Amino acid sequence: MREETTMSVRQSLLAILDQGPCYGYQLRSEFDRRTGSTWPLNVGQIYNTLDRLERDGLVAKGEVDAQGHVFWTITDAGSAEARDWLRSPVSRGAGTRDEVAIKIAVAATLPGVDVAEVIRTQREASLARLQSLRASSAADATQDAPEALARSIVDESMMFAAEAELRWLDRTEERLAARPRRAMALALSTERPRRGRPAKQPA
Repeated sequence: MREETTMSVRQSLLAILDQGPCYGYQLRSEFDRRTGSTWPLNVGQIYNTLDRLERDGLVAKGEVDAQGHVFWTITDAGSAEARDWLRSPVSRGAGTRDEVAIKIAVAATLPGVDVAEVIRTQREASLARLQSLRASSAADATQDAPEALARSIVDESMMFAAEAELRWLDRTEERLAARPRRAMALALSTERPRRGRPAKQPA
């Protein structure tokens, strides 16, 4: 998930720079405008990304204005990468790092854990998030500004994901309720992995 997140920021900044030179704070502002401020970036993250892009030959430092702002410009290679990103689908990967799914899967296999309570607690939080997103989306629908449209696009994506999560929680609760709790619990395995940190040798 962290790798996908980093790639999205990297490619988004390239796509913005493809419109013209920008300095760091300006890039952060443009990213916020185009994502509805739903994914806050700090300036340090912006400059770290720019440094990596410069190292990879995708951007270059340009002019400095009277206020000391360093304007970054995109290279031909950077423009090509931005175009490739926009034309290509996002690969989700074969596995998952979704914290909710991992947490409930682990909880379901731990003896003595009330996994039904874990699910209920998550459902309450997911439902509250869904209601907040619906309210935000409804407010954006009354505005014509491009920034409101951008925010509503991201909000609706999160809203549909929250709806799917609630359906998945219901389904998971039904599946677990149909099985005896003791049939799910896993004790620690007695089999030791063959690989690992070697034992310390006596001095």
